[in-house]
Amino acid sequence: MLNPQWDQSVAKHSGRRIINALIPVLLLVGFSLAPLVYANQSILFQMMAFMALAQGVNLLYGFTGYLPFGYVGFFGIGAYGMAIAIQLLHFPGIAAVVMGGLLSTVIAIAFLPLLRLSGAYFAISSLAAAEVLSNLVSNSALIHITNGPYGEQLTQSYHPVTSYAAMVAVLVLTTIVVIFIRNHPFGRALMAIREDPVSAAMTGIAVVRSRSVVWLLSAFIAGLTGAIFGWHLSVFYPSTVFDLNISILAIVFTLFGGYGTVTGPVLGSIVLYGLYNAVGISDPQYFQLIYGLLIVALVLFLPGGIISLIQRRGNYVP
Repeated sequence: MLNPQWDQSVAKHSGRRIINALIPVLLLVGFSLAPLVYANQSILFQMMAFMALAQGVNLLYGFTGYLPFGYVGFFGIGAYGMAIAIQLLHFPGIAAVVMGGLLSTVIAIAFLPLLRLSGAYFAISSLAAAEVLSNLVSNSALIHITNGPYGEQLTQSYHPVTSYAAMVAVLVLTTIVVIFIRNHPFGRALMAIREDPVSAAMTGIAVVRSRSVVWLLSAFIAGLTGAIFGWHLSVFYPSTVFDLNISILAIVFTLFGGYGTVTGPVLGSIVLYGLYNAVGISDPQYFQLIYGLLIVALVLFLPGGIISLIQRRGNYVP
Protein backbone atom coordinates (compact mmCIF):
# COMPACT_ATOMS: atom_id res chain seq x y z
CA MET A 1 0.00 0.00 0.00
CA LEU A 2 1.37 3.39 -1.00
CA ASN A 3 2.25 5.90 1.68
CA PRO A 4 0.82 9.37 0.86
CA GLN A 5 3.46 11.10 2.98
CA TRP A 6 6.23 9.27 1.11
CA ASP A 7 4.72 10.25 -2.23
CA GLN A 8 4.50 13.88 -1.10
CA SER A 9 8.13 13.86 0.05
CA VAL A 10 9.30 12.41 -3.28
CA ALA A 11 7.26 15.01 -5.18
CA LYS A 12 8.81 17.85 -3.13
CA HIS A 13 12.30 16.49 -3.68
CA SER A 14 11.72 16.19 -7.43
CA GLY A 15 10.28 19.71 -7.54
CA ARG A 16 13.34 21.13 -5.77
CA ARG A 17 15.67 19.38 -8.20
CA ILE A 18 13.76 20.84 -11.14
CA ILE A 19 13.89 24.35 -9.64
CA ASN A 20 17.64 24.03 -9.00
CA ALA A 21 18.20 22.87 -12.57
CA LEU A 22 16.17 25.75 -13.99
CA ILE A 23 18.21 28.53 -12.36
CA PRO A 24 21.44 28.11 -14.41
CA VAL A 25 19.39 27.43 -17.53
CA LEU A 26 17.47 30.69 -17.08
CA LEU A 27 20.70 32.61 -16.51
CA LEU A 28 22.26 31.06 -19.61
CA VAL A 29 19.29 31.71 -21.87
CA GLY A 30 18.48 35.11 -20.36
CA PHE A 31 21.93 36.67 -20.69
CA SER A 32 22.57 34.99 -24.05
CA LEU A 33 19.44 36.51 -25.56
CA ALA A 34 19.43 39.79 -23.61
CA PRO A 35 21.74 41.63 -26.08
CA LEU A 36 19.11 41.05 -28.77
CA VAL A 37 16.54 43.12 -26.89
CA TYR A 38 18.76 45.45 -24.84
CA ALA A 39 21.44 47.38 -26.70
CA ASN A 40 23.70 48.32 -23.77
CA GLN A 41 25.80 45.17 -23.56
CA SER A 42 28.20 46.81 -21.09
CA ILE A 43 25.51 47.01 -18.40
CA LEU A 44 24.55 43.38 -18.95
CA PHE A 45 28.20 42.36 -18.73
CA GLN A 46 28.79 44.24 -15.49
CA MET A 47 25.61 42.85 -13.97
CA MET A 48 26.84 39.32 -14.69
CA ALA A 49 30.23 40.16 -13.20
CA PHE A 50 28.63 41.36 -9.96
CA MET A 51 26.37 38.30 -9.86
CA ALA A 52 29.40 36.01 -10.10
CA LEU A 53 31.24 38.03 -7.44
CA ALA A 54 28.17 38.01 -5.21
CA GLN A 55 28.03 34.21 -5.50
CA GLY A 56 31.71 34.07 -4.53
CA VAL A 57 30.99 36.23 -1.48
CA ASN A 58 27.98 34.02 -0.80
CA LEU A 59 30.22 30.95 -0.63
CA LEU A 60 32.44 32.62 1.96
CA TYR A 61 29.93 34.51 4.06
CA GLY A 62 26.78 32.52 3.44
CA PHE A 63 28.38 29.16 4.17
CA THR A 64 31.27 29.94 6.51
CA GLY A 65 30.47 33.33 8.05
CA TYR A 66 33.62 35.09 6.78
CA LEU A 67 32.86 38.59 5.45
CA PRO A 68 35.59 39.39 2.87
CA PHE A 69 35.89 43.16 2.55
CA GLY A 70 39.11 42.55 0.63
CA TYR A 71 37.48 40.25 -1.94
CA VAL A 72 38.41 42.75 -4.65
CA GLY A 73 42.05 41.70 -4.19
CA PHE A 74 41.38 38.37 -5.92
CA PHE A 75 39.37 40.17 -8.60
CA GLY A 76 42.25 42.55 -9.35
CA ILE A 77 44.90 39.83 -9.32
CA GLY A 78 42.79 37.84 -11.77
CA ALA A 79 42.71 40.82 -14.15
CA TYR A 80 46.46 41.36 -13.92
CA GLY A 81 47.21 37.65 -14.16
CA MET A 82 45.24 37.56 -17.40
CA ALA A 83 47.06 40.65 -18.71
CA ILE A 84 50.49 39.22 -17.88
CA ALA A 85 49.58 35.93 -19.58
CA ILE A 86 48.61 37.81 -22.75
CA GLN A 87 51.39 40.42 -22.78
CA LEU A 88 54.38 38.38 -21.62
CA LEU A 89 53.43 34.75 -22.21
CA HIS A 90 51.36 35.39 -25.37
CA PHE A 91 48.48 33.20 -24.20
CA PRO A 92 45.19 33.27 -26.12
CA GLY A 93 42.27 34.97 -24.37
CA ILE A 94 40.54 31.97 -22.74
CA ALA A 95 43.81 30.44 -21.55
CA ALA A 96 44.84 33.81 -20.10
CA VAL A 97 41.53 34.00 -18.21
CA VAL A 98 42.16 30.60 -16.66
CA MET A 99 45.66 31.78 -15.77
CA GLY A 100 44.15 34.77 -13.96
CA GLY A 101 41.88 32.50 -11.93
CA LEU A 102 44.76 30.20 -11.02
CA LEU A 103 46.97 33.10 -9.97
CA SER A 104 44.23 34.35 -7.64
CA THR A 105 44.03 30.86 -6.16
CA VAL A 106 47.79 30.83 -5.56
CA ILE A 107 47.51 34.20 -3.81
CA ALA A 108 44.65 32.79 -1.73
CA ILE A 109 46.91 29.93 -0.63
CA ALA A 110 49.46 32.48 0.56
CA PHE A 111 46.72 34.24 2.55
CA LEU A 112 45.29 31.09 4.14
CA PRO A 113 46.55 32.20 7.60
CA LEU A 114 43.87 34.92 7.50
CA LEU A 115 41.31 32.20 8.22
CA ARG A 116 42.72 31.95 11.72
CA LEU A 117 40.99 35.28 12.36
CA SER A 118 37.25 35.82 12.60
CA GLY A 119 34.63 38.56 12.60
CA ALA A 120 35.84 42.13 12.23
CA TYR A 121 39.47 41.03 12.50
CA PHE A 122 39.14 38.89 9.37
CA ALA A 123 37.23 41.61 7.49
CA ILE A 124 39.88 44.24 8.25
CA SER A 125 42.82 41.94 7.54
CA SER A 126 41.36 40.87 4.19
CA LEU A 127 40.93 44.54 3.31
CA ALA A 128 44.57 45.18 4.22
CA ALA A 129 45.63 42.19 2.07
CA ALA A 130 43.77 43.64 -0.93
CA GLU A 131 45.54 46.97 -0.39
CA VAL A 132 48.89 45.18 -0.32
CA LEU A 133 48.11 43.48 -3.64
CA SER A 134 47.02 46.78 -5.17
CA ASN A 135 50.26 48.48 -4.12
CA LEU A 136 52.25 45.52 -5.39
CA VAL A 137 50.93 45.61 -8.96
CA SER A 138 51.13 49.43 -9.12
CA ASN A 139 54.74 49.46 -7.89
CA SER A 140 57.05 51.19 -10.39
CA ALA A 141 59.69 48.54 -9.74
CA LEU A 142 57.41 46.01 -11.50
CA ILE A 143 56.74 48.21 -14.51
CA HIS A 144 58.17 45.57 -16.91
CA ILE A 145 55.69 43.00 -15.58
CA THR A 146 52.53 44.86 -14.53
CA ASN A 147 53.24 48.23 -16.18
CA GLY A 148 53.08 49.72 -12.69
CA PRO A 149 50.65 52.61 -12.16
CA TYR A 150 50.20 53.10 -15.92
CA GLY A 151 47.75 50.24 -16.30
CA GLU A 152 47.37 47.57 -18.96
CA GLN A 153 46.39 47.95 -22.60
CA LEU A 154 45.20 44.80 -24.32
CA THR A 155 43.75 46.31 -27.47
CA GLN A 156 45.42 43.61 -29.58
CA SER A 157 43.29 40.93 -27.87
CA TYR A 158 40.09 42.96 -27.48
CA HIS A 159 37.15 40.70 -28.20
CA PRO A 160 33.88 41.88 -26.58
CA VAL A 161 31.73 39.08 -28.00
CA THR A 162 33.96 36.25 -26.75
CA SER A 163 34.54 37.90 -23.38
CA TYR A 164 30.78 38.39 -22.95
CA ALA A 165 30.21 34.70 -23.70
CA ALA A 166 32.98 33.79 -21.25
CA MET A 167 31.29 35.81 -18.50
CA VAL A 168 27.99 34.03 -19.18
CA ALA A 169 29.80 30.70 -18.84
CA VAL A 170 31.51 31.69 -15.58
CA LEU A 171 28.24 32.95 -14.09
CA VAL A 172 26.42 29.74 -14.99
CA LEU A 173 29.23 27.49 -13.72
CA THR A 174 29.52 29.49 -10.50
CA THR A 175 25.78 29.16 -9.93
CA ILE A 176 25.98 25.40 -10.51
CA VAL A 177 28.79 25.16 -7.95
CA VAL A 178 26.74 27.04 -5.35
CA ILE A 179 23.70 24.82 -6.05
CA PHE A 180 25.84 21.70 -5.66
CA ILE A 181 27.40 22.86 -2.39
CA ARG A 182 24.09 24.00 -0.91
CA ASN A 183 22.47 20.62 -1.60
CA HIS A 184 25.50 18.50 -0.72
CA PRO A 185 26.45 17.27 2.77
CA PHE A 186 29.58 19.42 2.43
CA GLY A 187 27.37 22.52 2.33
CA ARG A 188 25.49 21.45 5.44
CA ALA A 189 28.81 20.86 7.15
CA LEU A 190 29.89 24.38 6.20
CA MET A 191 26.72 25.84 7.67
CA ALA A 192 27.34 23.90 10.87
CA ILE A 193 30.82 25.43 10.97
CA ARG A 194 29.33 28.88 10.43
CA GLU A 195 26.95 28.49 13.35
CA ASP A 196 29.37 26.89 15.82
CA PRO A 197 32.85 25.77 14.67
CA VAL A 198 33.69 24.17 18.01
CA SER A 199 30.61 21.96 18.02
CA ALA A 200 31.14 21.15 14.34
CA ALA A 201 34.70 20.02 15.04
CA MET A 202 33.48 17.82 17.91
CA THR A 203 31.12 16.03 15.51
CA GLY A 204 34.03 15.13 13.23
CA ILE A 205 33.78 17.91 10.64
CA ALA A 206 37.19 19.00 9.28
CA VAL A 207 36.75 22.70 10.05
CA VAL A 208 40.09 24.01 8.77
CA ARG A 209 40.05 21.95 5.59
CA SER A 210 36.42 22.85 4.78
CA ARG A 211 37.05 26.56 5.27
CA SER A 212 40.20 26.38 3.16
CA VAL A 213 38.40 24.68 0.27
CA VAL A 214 35.70 27.37 0.18
CA TRP A 215 38.30 30.14 0.52
CA LEU A 216 40.26 28.85 -2.48
CA LEU A 217 37.12 28.22 -4.52
CA SER A 218 35.78 31.74 -3.91
CA ALA A 219 39.20 33.19 -4.82
CA PHE A 220 39.19 31.23 -8.09
CA ILE A 221 35.72 32.57 -8.92
CA ALA A 222 36.79 36.16 -8.23
CA GLY A 223 39.98 35.64 -10.25
CA LEU A 224 38.10 34.31 -13.27
CA THR A 225 35.58 37.15 -13.04
CA GLY A 226 38.33 39.77 -12.77
CA ALA A 227 40.24 38.21 -15.66
CA ILE A 228 37.22 38.30 -17.98
CA PHE A 229 36.37 41.81 -16.77
CA GLY A 230 39.86 43.06 -17.66
CA TRP A 231 39.77 41.23 -20.98
CA HIS A 232 36.44 42.84 -21.83
CA LEU A 233 37.66 46.34 -20.90
CA SER A 234 41.05 45.80 -22.59
CA VAL A 235 42.35 49.01 -20.94
CA PHE A 236 42.40 49.22 -17.15
CA TYR A 237 44.43 50.57 -14.24
CA PRO A 238 45.10 49.37 -10.68
CA SER A 239 42.45 51.77 -9.40
CA THR A 240 39.95 50.18 -11.80
CA VAL A 241 40.23 46.55 -10.74
CA PHE A 242 41.24 47.11 -7.10
CA ASP A 243 38.41 49.55 -6.36
CA LEU A 244 37.02 48.84 -2.88
CA ASN A 245 33.52 49.58 -4.18
CA ILE A 246 33.66 46.27 -6.07
CA SER A 247 33.87 44.36 -2.78
CA ILE A 248 31.24 46.53 -1.12
CA LEU A 249 28.73 46.15 -3.95
CA ALA A 250 29.23 42.38 -4.13
CA ILE A 251 28.67 42.12 -0.37
CA VAL A 252 25.61 44.40 -0.40
CA PHE A 253 24.06 42.52 -3.32
CA THR A 254 24.53 39.24 -1.44
CA LEU A 255 23.10 40.53 1.83
CA PHE A 256 20.21 42.32 0.13
CA GLY A 257 19.12 39.25 -1.82
CA GLY A 258 19.80 36.71 0.90
CA TYR A 259 23.04 34.95 1.79
CA GLY A 260 23.28 31.18 2.03
CA THR A 261 20.91 30.77 -0.91
CA VAL A 262 21.40 30.44 -4.66
CA THR A 263 18.84 32.96 -5.86
CA GLY A 264 19.58 35.63 -3.24
CA PRO A 265 22.78 37.04 -4.81
CA VAL A 266 21.21 36.87 -8.27
CA LEU A 267 18.08 38.71 -7.18
CA GLY A 268 20.06 41.26 -5.17
CA SER A 269 22.29 42.02 -8.15
CA ILE A 270 19.34 42.45 -10.51
CA VAL A 271 17.42 44.78 -8.18
CA LEU A 272 20.25 46.93 -6.84
CA TYR A 273 22.37 47.10 -9.99
CA GLY A 274 19.24 47.81 -11.99
CA LEU A 275 18.39 50.58 -9.53
CA TYR A 276 21.88 51.99 -9.86
CA ASN A 277 21.62 52.21 -13.63
CA ALA A 278 18.10 53.64 -13.47
CA VAL A 279 18.81 56.31 -10.86
CA GLY A 280 22.46 56.34 -9.83
CA ILE A 281 23.97 57.46 -13.13
CA SER A 282 21.58 60.34 -13.88
CA ASP A 283 20.87 61.39 -10.27
CA PRO A 284 23.67 60.07 -8.06
CA GLN A 285 22.64 62.20 -5.07
CA TYR A 286 19.20 60.58 -4.96
CA PHE A 287 20.66 57.15 -5.52
CA GLN A 288 22.91 57.46 -2.47
CA LEU A 289 19.88 58.38 -0.37
CA ILE A 290 17.77 55.52 -1.72
CA TYR A 291 20.66 53.10 -1.38
CA GLY A 292 21.27 54.11 2.23
CA LEU A 293 17.60 53.80 3.14
CA LEU A 294 17.42 50.33 1.55
CA ILE A 295 20.43 49.13 3.54
CA VAL A 296 19.04 50.52 6.81
CA ALA A 297 15.67 48.87 6.15
CA LEU A 298 17.42 45.62 5.29
CA VAL A 299 19.41 45.56 8.53
CA LEU A 300 16.42 46.47 10.70
CA PHE A 301 13.63 44.44 9.13
CA LEU A 302 15.12 41.83 6.76
CA PRO A 303 18.50 40.65 8.07
CA GLY A 304 18.07 37.50 5.98
CA GLY A 305 17.55 39.47 2.76
CA ILE A 306 14.45 39.80 0.63
CA ILE A 307 14.48 36.02 0.05
CA SER A 308 13.51 35.64 3.72
CA LEU A 309 10.07 37.06 2.87
CA ILE A 310 9.40 33.94 0.82
CA GLN A 311 11.03 31.60 3.33
CA ARG A 312 8.82 32.90 6.15
CA ARG A 313 5.81 31.39 4.40
CA GLY A 314 7.43 27.97 4.40
CA ASN A 315 8.17 27.99 0.69
CA TYR A 316 11.33 26.40 -0.65
CA VAL A 317 13.88 28.92 -1.93
CA PRO A 318 16.94 27.55 -3.74
